Amino acid sequence: MRHGVKKAKLQRNASHRKALLANQACSLISHGRITTTLAKAKALRPYVEKLITLGKNGSLHARRQALATLPQPKVVAKLFSVVAEATKERQGGYTRIVKLGQRMTDSAPMALIEIIDLPQLTAPVAPSTTTATGSTSATETPAAEA
Repeated sequence: MRHGVKKAKLQRNASHRKALLANQACSLISHGRITTTLAKAKALRPYVEKLITLGKNGSLHARRQALATLPQPKVVAKLFSVVAEATKERQGGYTRIVKLGQRMTDSAPMALIEIIDLPQLTAPVAPSTTTATGSTSATETPAAEA
């Protein structure tokens, strides 16, 4: 019987599950939000929130604990600088899970998990089209005159 066992196994053995959560935590910290299955998002939430708490602590010991957990040192640096600064006023609940519906291929429930206070990256804006001489294109000229 599984009395008191709260971790989701995610149908993986322990080493695969540990690698999966560490890699998804790296992706979440570096991108701010990721789309995954609902079960993985629910398993990832306490994992990432403990890492963010380590980042807010900021000590050398906490940094070494995060380095032992996460495989990418650049992500740990971002955790301790950007993410820790963004979440310094929040006492907990650093992540949000938004249900997205079912995946088309296998109807798996999908979810978006994001760090709440982290400023989200927006898509880059395409520059206005210019001609070879550097003047604006004909489509933009009437708008500029009006």
